[in-house]
Order: sequence, then structure tokens, then C-alpha cells
Amino acid sequence: MSNQSTAEMKYGEREIIEGKLITFPNPRIGRRYTIDITLPEFTCKCPFSGYPDFATIYINYIPDQTVVELKALKLYINSYRDRYISHEESANQILDDFVAACNPLEATVKADFTPRGNVHTVVEVKHTK
Repeated sequence: MSNQSTAEMKYGEREIIEGKLITFPNPRIGRRYTIDITLPEFTCKCPFSGYPDFATIYINYIPDQTVVELKALKLYINSYRDRYISHEESANQILDDFVAACNPLEATVKADFTPRGNVHTVVEVKHTK
């Protein structure tokens, strides 16, 4: 981001910068169920060229004690838009942060990147407790 102070930023920009993944208690502890989340507007920047990369992020998880709050997840995903990060690292970092926040029984993050230069990349990473 530019040298803009936090006070000069738009409220959405402040929420993205200040945001973090938050959770709430799983309403059905002990029941194995799956939560599927699709985030179709993921953006980041290529660490080599600086060109923007676009992807749909799919998160599939089986919660344990907590569930991730969706608005916080949206803001967290939006924080990648100005980050220089590879496809592989972005998928792995999202999984690491997600697991650190809600400690699910199982989780999969799939990053399906929009083709660029005739190359289509899909990165899928998994966690099992």
C-alpha cells in the first residue's frame, strides 16, 4: 500500500489491513460435517513480474471446536491483493493461517488460478489433525 496514513484510507481498506481470521464456537461439536466456502475474487501479484493473478479459492473443512467467521475470512482473503506471492505459497499460507485460526479436523484449500499466458494452475493443499 502507499504511504497513506490509516486515517486517510477508505473504511474498507482499513478493515482489510486491521482484519484477522476470527472464529466462533462450533454449534455441533462431535458431529462430523463439512463446510465448503468459495471465494471467487482472490487476487495477488506475481512475485517475479508484478502482474496481477486472479483465482477462485475453495476452502473445504470439517470443524472441530470452532468455525471461521465468514466476513473475517473475506477481509483476510482481500489482504492478498497487493501481496507479491506465488500460486504455491498463497495456497499454503492460506491453509496455514486457516488451520492456526480454527484448528479443524480436516481442511483443504484449492487455489484455481485464471489462465495467464496459456498456463492454468491449480494448487491444492490439505491438513489432517
